[in-house]
Amino acid sequence: MKTLPDDSLAVRTKGLTKRYGRVLAVDELSLEVPRGSVFGLLGPNGSGKTTTMSMLLGLVRPTAGDFQLLERGLPHQTALKRVGAIIEAPSFYHHLSGRDNLAYFQGILGRGASSDIDGLLEQVGLTDRAGDRYRAYSLGMKQRLGIAGSLLGGPDLIFLDEPTNGMDPAGMAEIRELVRSLGDGDRTVLLSSHLLHEVEQVCDHVAIMSKGKLVAQGPVADLVHSRERIRLATTDNAAARRIVAGLTWVEEVTCDGAALVVAGPLARARELSAALSAASIDLTELSPVRNSLERYFLEVTSESEAG
Repeated sequence: MKTLPDDSLAVRTKGLTKRYGRVLAVDELSLEVPRGSVFGLLGPNGSGKTTTMSMLLGLVRPTAGDFQLLERGLPHQTALKRVGAIIEAPSFYHHLSGRDNLAYFQGILGRGASSDIDGLLEQVGLTDRAGDRYRAYSLGMKQRLGIAGSLLGGPDLIFLDEPTNGMDPAGMAEIRELVRSLGDGDRTVLLSSHLLHEVEQVCDHVAIMSKGKLVAQGPVADLVHSRERIRLATTDNAAARRIVAGLTWVEEVTCDGAALVVAGPLARARELSAALSAASIDLTELSPVRNSLERYFLEVTSESEAG
């Protein structure tokens, strides 16, 4: 992965580590989160995602390593004034309305102005329920209010931990669109989610963690296409497999029922056809294997588990 210059990063960690007794929750994590992006932090349960976010927000003290938020050399407490966050479940007063909760936290935190509140409620789709008490909110509505709270004061960096938790499909689509818009311009969103299809639609870049370790990071498109595959079937699969496996650019050839799956760039599919034709082997199928972030995620995390 190419190292980005410091002035293009909103978050950078180096060797960030957290140990709880014998449990190594985060193991020498080195992240680079580009400024002005929606960055997905992915991993199975227990991979260290929430612990990482908590360390960056000063809620958990690292065991080792260091990190930087926003500008290089900016003190952490100063940087936090320009950060909004919702980690795990949002916390609000149950007896207050959604509007009154935002007004209360706006006042005590001194973030933005009271005149911003109605706009934030509209932005997350809570205008019609702004006067209802928080205790009457559904889980999805509570998540929406949490996002509104994270936007108080117009932060430059936002941490969102599972922001669509508890929402119906329509609500999830609305929040995906909102999160995508939050990453426009110079603002950066660091998003933790287990919904890989959602992340692929929303995020520019991702990092994947497994057992506390970083196993991959980079632009979504680059990661997905780094493991391109071609499916083919022939009149003699056994001979075709030997020929294809001998091509220098082919990474791996596996069987999938009556077909072969070749790990290699889709752009070189014509070379497969030419090599087989030269050996008098006819193709009966030649097609790309659809790549997805989910497929990539499952491959790299299973490799990490096996390792």
